[in-house]
Amino acid sequence: MKISTSGRICLFGEHQDYLGLPVIAAAISRRISIKGDYRNDDQVILRLPDLNQEVQFSINETFPYILQRDYFRSTVNVLKRRGLTFSKGFDCLIHGNIPINSGTSSSSALIVSWAHFLDKMSDKPFNFTQKELGEIANSAEVLEFGEPGGMMDHYSTAIGNVIYLESQPEIKVETLTPNLGTFVLGDSLEAKDTLGILARCRFGMEEVIKKVKGNDGAFSIFTTPLSQISEYKNLLSQDEMSLLKANIEDRDILLEGKALLSQDVPESGRYEFDSKFGTLLYKHYENLRDHKRTSTPKIERMINAALSAGALGGKINGSGGGGCMFVYAPNNAAEVAAAIDEQGGKSYIITVDTGTRVEPE
Repeated sequence: MKISTSGRICLFGEHQDYLGLPVIAAAISRRISIKGDYRNDDQVILRLPDLNQEVQFSINETFPYILQRDYFRSTVNVLKRRGLTFSKGFDCLIHGNIPINSGTSSSSALIVSWAHFLDKMSDKPFNFTQKELGEIANSAEVLEFGEPGGMMDHYSTAIGNVIYLESQPEIKVETLTPNLGTFVLGDSLEAKDTLGILARCRFGMEEVIKKVKGNDGAFSIFTTPLSQISEYKNLLSQDEMSLLKANIEDRDILLEGKALLSQDVPESGRYEFDSKFGTLLYKHYENLRDHKRTSTPKIERMINAALSAGALGGKINGSGGGGCMFVYAPNNAAEVAAAIDEQGGKSYIITVDTGTRVEPE
């Protein structure tokens, strides 16, 4: 049995899902796969040559967790609670070409693949839907360990293509089917500053919302118009106002992006669509760079070089402070990729891809 799952990029709504705001994400044509078969004992052996690692445990003894993020065992436990049983262990080989620790959801894609593999290889498969596999992976990776995090990574990698995800007032996933062209992903090869960025973008913004609502109970991050936030300038510092403005603008950019991606675009309107899509991506990036401060000088150089080479727009991807950026380059991806490489990045030409799937062996 061989299962593979895509990585993902966040098109709109970066650093907004943990505020309860929606996101739009796209699965990409970089994937991670698990290929394995049954053993004659209860041992699970997972070989990860890309990381020079091997994991081994008994399928019958998955507690207590012995690693800080013991996701392979936690996935088994989550599935057992849903009713799956396992009479044999597995011998598995794991390979991937998603950039690691770079904001493209390699970890979530791995756990979705593992959950999918376990379902198919269980004593009596439940044949979970892609959405259910996303929920299972989120439970195993986030809820089981009480870690912060939304469901974008798990839903987008599991379901694939382009999804619109709401988390408030309840989970709602909508599949979008835009005819998008080529992207170029660029790994800055810089380590991400996830904790530092979250301190500002999440906890800082939550404090801003608390201050504003304490003064104006009618304020809502979901509905208050951008034109109204000038009323709060005496409550907030200049830096806090900057953060609030960026989040309201990004909320509205996402809604504009959703409307655009929901259109049926005729060939005669292709240029206008591509140009507008690229412009919206870059507007989102400007807020991430200037107000949320998630970019770096190197990523800025990579994006500028890509735009000069003909990309139509782009943004930093993931938590930020390093990691990956991407640009939309439907016409000249090779030239754009070369421009990113010249700035010291590692480029990958990508397209929108399907979610988790069984592969032919």
